[in-house]
Order: sequence, then C-alpha cells, then structure tokens
Amino acid sequence: MRQQFLGALIGAAFGTVFVLVNSGAPLPAAIGWVLRALAVLALAAVVVLGFRAGGRPTLDDRPVFGPSYRVVVIAEVVLLVAGFFELSLLEAPVEGNVAWIATIVGLHFVALASAWKTRSILVVGAVLTVLGVVGLALLGSATEWVPFVSGVLSGATLLGGSLYGVRRA
Repeated sequence: MRQQFLGALIGAAFGTVFVLVNSGAPLPAAIGWVLRALAVLALAAVVVLGFRAGGRPTLDDRPVFGPSYRVVVIAEVVLLVAGFFELSLLEAPVEGNVAWIATIVGLHFVALASAWKTRSILVVGAVLTVLGVVGLALLGSATEWVPFVSGVLSGATLLGGSLYGVRRA
C-alpha cells in the first residue's frame, strides 16, 4: 500500500469521524444524517480510488512517515493534551475541545507540508486551522455552532483533501 494512499486514508477516516460525531444539534436531524451518509460515501470513495491507483510506498523517494513526521506527531499530541488541560482550567465549554483539535490538526498539516516539501496538504492545513480558531472564537457567543464549524466543516475539509490526493495519485 502506498504511503500517500495511507495518508489520504488516515485523513479521510478522521474526517469521517469529525462529521459523524459533530453532525448533531443545532443542525436538524435530517441534515445531520445526510451529512453523515455523505461522509461515509466520501470515505468509501477514497478507499476505492486509493486501491485503484496502486503504486510505490514513497513520496519523491523520501519516506512519508519518517523522522520529520514523527516529530510533527509528537508535537501535535503534546499541544493537544496541553490545550485540553488549559481549556479545562478555563472552564471552557466541552465544545472547545473539537475547536482545539481542528486547530492543532490544521497546524499539523501545515508543518507536514513544509517537512514534506509539498503544497498539496497546505490548503487543508490552513483551512482546518482557521476553522479551529473560528470555533474557539465562537465559544462565548455561539457555542452550539462550534461542533458544526470546527467539526463538520473540518471533517469535510479532510475528506475533500483526501479525495483530491487519491485522485491525483
């Protein structure tokens, strides 16, 4: 299995989880179920397209999941845990967690775009970061919309980026 496909599959899986978990209120139930179904269909499309593409497990003869990837992931985990702790200390609503996750996952993609010297994931990273920050800003005034903005829209961004990635392969 190519590492690029594996990366797209991981992104699509997390995107699907973002949509499945966050497609509740204040969205009408029917819209939530449609969004969930579309996310599962997008994940299935990533799987099918990825397996059809085949190929080698490298990105320009460099390992995709090498040392730079590991450093980025370790930093991501540390920032996630520290942020959850800080949100807890600030007694922020639980919806803040999804906004924080979107922010840090977005920064993760921005860092990987630099480490891998590829721009294909930079847009995804920037969009996720913005959606996470917007969600954090909404915590005081429109908390009920944070799961949609930072969860559903981030999930859709991950799924769209994954589809784009496997279609290009």
